[in-house]
Amino acid sequence: MAALTIGQVARQSGVGVETLRFYERTGLIEEPPRRDSGYRQYPVDTVRRVRFIRRAKALGFTLKEISDLLSLRVDTDSTCADVRDRARSKILDIEERIRRLEGMRDALKQLAATCAKEGRTSECPILEALYRKEQDDDEG
Repeated sequence: MAALTIGQVARQSGVGVETLRFYERTGLIEEPPRRDSGYRQYPVDTVRRVRFIRRAKALGFTLKEISDLLSLRVDTDSTCADVRDRARSKILDIEERIRRLEGMRDALKQLAATCAKEGRTSECPILEALYRKEQDDDEG
């Protein structure tokens, strides 16, 4: 069986060595056997697994959700519908985050429109609005 060093896995999967060590600590990839010298000997399939993790992260899945997805793959009782349900749940989560971000953008646009670009920062309407918001939060 061919084995790869941690550096080879990192290069081939597009992550850093520390990321691989983190994935080991969190159980996303199995801790590989070590040579007598102490060097890790990763199975070739580790690259594929790490690439899967990277792609899932790029789609917005958390490491916990990715762990669940990886578990579904080997669970003989799981179906494609289980995976689809996770994907649909993630879509709803992303849509909610988009709504929140759009609200933040709109609020910032309104604040930026109040700024005359002149005057001292002590009179800045943006800073003043943020300061008032903080006071309102503290009082509420």
